[in-house]
Amino acid sequence: MNNLLSLYNVFNTVAATGSISQAAKVLYVSQPAISKAITNLEECLNQVLFVRNSRGVKLTEEGQILYKYTKEAFDILKQGEDHIKRIQELGIGHLKIGVSATLCKYILLPYLDRFLKTYPHIKITIESQSTIHTLKQLENGTLDIGLVAKPANLKMYEFIPVAEIEDVFVATKDYLDNLRLREKYEDLFSAATILLLDEENISRKHVEEYFKDNNIIPQHILEVSSMDLLIEFAKTSLGVACVIKEFVSDELNSGRLILIPLKKPINKREVGFCYSKSAYLSDSLKKLIDFVRLKNE
Repeated sequence: MNNLLSLYNVFNTVAATGSISQAAKVLYVSQPAISKAITNLEECLNQVLFVRNSRGVKLTEEGQILYKYTKEAFDILKQGEDHIKRIQELGIGHLKIGVSATLCKYILLPYLDRFLKTYPHIKITIESQSTIHTLKQLENGTLDIGLVAKPANLKMYEFIPVAEIEDVFVATKDYLDNLRLREKYEDLFSAATILLLDEENISRKHVEEYFKDNNIIPQHILEVSSMDLLIEFAKTSLGVACVIKEFVSDELNSGRLILIPLKKPINKREVGFCYSKSAYLSDSLKKLIDFVRLKNE
């Protein structure tokens, strides 16, 4: 097939120029080599493709039919080459990123804002989902990279830390004051409504481990689907919410929410970009990885 492709290229060039000598100049080969290639192709197809005349060569009827297809084929190949060159010149690419809605809002978007100013021709697709789903997709190769809490097992993944987060409990002053009026309690967790993310969430699992290690048994739990809702529910005085401290800094500084002191703080966690060690690193993915590493030096 490779030999035939070379013969078709010679044929297409001769047909386009109408001259063996001109085709030899275009392809940087000798005229005898061009003539030999045409003869070989005619023998392969068992057809006469050119007739010689005083001005050079002319396509036969069969040659005209073949040229229609070879011209279209080589034009498409040229378009492909031009497209690849354009991709290289402009840095065109595509990245699929997996991230939870919370990490997307508070960490990923600020990174992408700066990244896309540097590489405006890279298209970004964001899969908004749990960390568990992101890691599964990284494993099966349907995502390029994810922004996740540091996995417990890094055997299959490369992890680039970008932030440290701390899980805390917060509530409004009104909620705590009213709770004290109607409940006489020694243990806040047994009396208050505790607002938590759903059980499949990585943050929830982290907090459940903390409860278990510290013999804390909440009596009234209200599950919420997202961190933003947890924060809003807490600000509406619906209960004591487990949130990420860095994401409620404004509310804590303004006094809108109050930090609940714990006998033992919940261990902080690392958040970072994660990709499979076996993944193909496209040019776009390499750019993002280098960008993240540079920003965190």
